[in-house]
Amino acid sequence: MYKIFESAGIALEAIWSAKLRSLMTVLGNIVAVTSIIAVVSMIQGLNASVTQAILNQAGADSFSVQQYPVTRSDEEFEAVRANPRITQADARAVRRYDPDAILAVMAESSGNGRISYRDKAIDSTRLQGVTSDYVNFSTFDAERGRLMTPSEVDTARAVVVLGWQTADRLFGPETDPLEKLIQIEGVHFRVVGVSAKRGTVLGQSQDEFAVLPLRQLQMILGSRRSLSLTVKPRDLSRIPEAMDAATVALRSQRGLKPKQDDNFGIFTSDTILDIYRQATNGIFAVLVGVVALSLVVGGIVIMNIMLMVVTERTREIGLRKALGARRADIMAQMLTESVVLSIFGGVVGTIFGAGIAATIASFTPIPARIEPWSVALGIGITAFVGLFFGLYPASRAARLDPIEALRKE
Repeated sequence: MYKIFESAGIALEAIWSAKLRSLMTVLGNIVAVTSIIAVVSMIQGLNASVTQAILNQAGADSFSVQQYPVTRSDEEFEAVRANPRITQADARAVRRYDPDAILAVMAESSGNGRISYRDKAIDSTRLQGVTSDYVNFSTFDAERGRLMTPSEVDTARAVVVLGWQTADRLFGPETDPLEKLIQIEGVHFRVVGVSAKRGTVLGQSQDEFAVLPLRQLQMILGSRRSLSLTVKPRDLSRIPEAMDAATVALRSQRGLKPKQDDNFGIFTSDTILDIYRQATNGIFAVLVGVVALSLVVGGIVIMNIMLMVVTERTREIGLRKALGARRADIMAQMLTESVVLSIFGGVVGTIFGAGIAATIASFTPIPARIEPWSVALGIGITAFVGLFFGLYPASRAARLDPIEALRKE
């Protein structure tokens, strides 16, 4: 252990004695690690943001039934284009089939509409029409006021729950939106609640929406719109059982024969996340790989500089060997110097990369999330680069003949 610290001390003295050269040596590592930390932080931030948005929309404790399954090509979509629309009859069939496994089935539809209050108006606000079972889903909340009651939804009362930003834009900070009358596509609605703030995803607000009874939405936007179903099992562990029950109920409701394919799609939040990961993992891997190539360039620079250092310090190495230093001692000294140089570049690059990621997150819609493992990985990789590319110069120094080295001018 003492020899390791002794080698590190000698290495640090050598680095400090040639500060400018040491800085230029690790510049490649600094740039490489800066790029890696910044890119990985933004990828992690994007993944976390998209995951949270999907969970907010789909819910981790439920699954959805849609008109179309996942399709990855035009040919696959053509095969399911004729799928019938999801209807209220489908929702009732799923709800009735297995009450022990299924707690709630919410039918919903969405579209865009104009919302106004006095002289203020918001165009293309997302309108979400729901059935009374919506109260069983955690994706709906009311930070102020209350949610619509099941009876209000069933009787199609003209009530609405606004998203945080929609309420803020319509009423401002001084006016209480509760119990105010607003217009949605010219129809009057009474505001009964305002949802909690959800934030943004890639610059797109998650707080501009209005939740209203499904029948009211159909009266405003038309009744022939396809619905989607969100199904909540009685227990999270029973999601597979509930999905099987929903599949059987829908096949029976639609009169499908045993050999016929399902003419609907069933999704969980994990399904949507898997699609996202399949679409992005390859891109992210290539991006990180391209950035990481600069580490190889940085390693080659370190190797070249260390070879030059060996040439410059030939007499010093010869003197140390003449005084009893072994090959292992010389090799340890040179390797330690190479690794310390490389790690120094990694630490500086990590600081710069984190700063760049935080700056980008502050001034653009792109989120950033600095993970401890990415910092450890960045510094660990630079240590390996220093060790790998320092092996040849260190072994060359260790093989020097002390007599020939002392004759070196």
